[in-house]
Amino acid sequence: MVVIAVCSLKGGVGKTSVTLGLVSAARQAGLRTLVVDLDPQGDSTAGLDVDGDVTSTSATIIDDPRRRHLRAATLRSHWSEGSAAPVDVVVGGAELARLDRTDLSTRALTSLRTVLDKVDGAYDLVVVDCPPSLGGLTRIGLAAAHRALVVTEPGVFAIAAADRALKAVHEVRSSLNPRLQPLGIVVNRLRANIGEHRYRVEELASLFGPLVLTQRIPERTSVQRAQGAFVPIHDLRNPGAREVAGLFDGLLAHALRATRRRWQT
Repeated sequence: MVVIAVCSLKGGVGKTSVTLGLVSAARQAGLRTLVVDLDPQGDSTAGLDVDGDVTSTSATIIDDPRRRHLRAATLRSHWSEGSAAPVDVVVGGAELARLDRTDLSTRALTSLRTVLDKVDGAYDLVVVDCPPSLGGLTRIGLAAAHRALVVTEPGVFAIAAADRALKAVHEVRSSLNPRLQPLGIVVNRLRANIGEHRYRVEELASLFGPLVLTQRIPERTSVQRAQGAFVPIHDLRNPGAREVAGLFDGLLAHALRATRRRWQT
């Protein structure tokens, strides 16, 4: 079971869009997927089109990391329909905000890892959607992950946030989770015809080298269309959607290869 934390320390860069794109690629590949929504805004929960009642949320699991709470907080996404591979969601929501603090105990910070270890083998992939801040919730996500994917956009402030996110990955690896490795930086909402965007991508490459992934997600209306319809990007058939879906396929393949290669060394 591969666990990927998707994070950014700046809002508005499309972090949840990248989460949904990865999940769409995993569904297309037939991977049993669990999404853990740690963002108090709950955008992944909404975007994955879940319904039903839960007696727990991801906040409950952090308070008490028992398997029964994980089951109670998990709903089946409608993305599972027509697919042999289920997509399940650990529901997020506003009550997570009380846990986005810097003074959480080690037990709380490792709570998600504790409960995910209890379901190892039930899923092929776990994607953790972290909030756009460096509080307790992002640290919880990083403490549970094998790989951290940092989302940025081609702008000067987002680049600074990517640097802070990579430093946070290093800090969590040193203090809480020695298995954690950066997967890399994915540039989202790229408009390659704009000189400023090209310049910022070059700047990223000069600062972070091979950590800047070759899968750069362009700004396409198909992404908004898929999210508005609550469907996977792979279900849309227009050229823009196929382009973006192919990039997410490549991003997922890279994540799986990198993690499994690490296990073999």
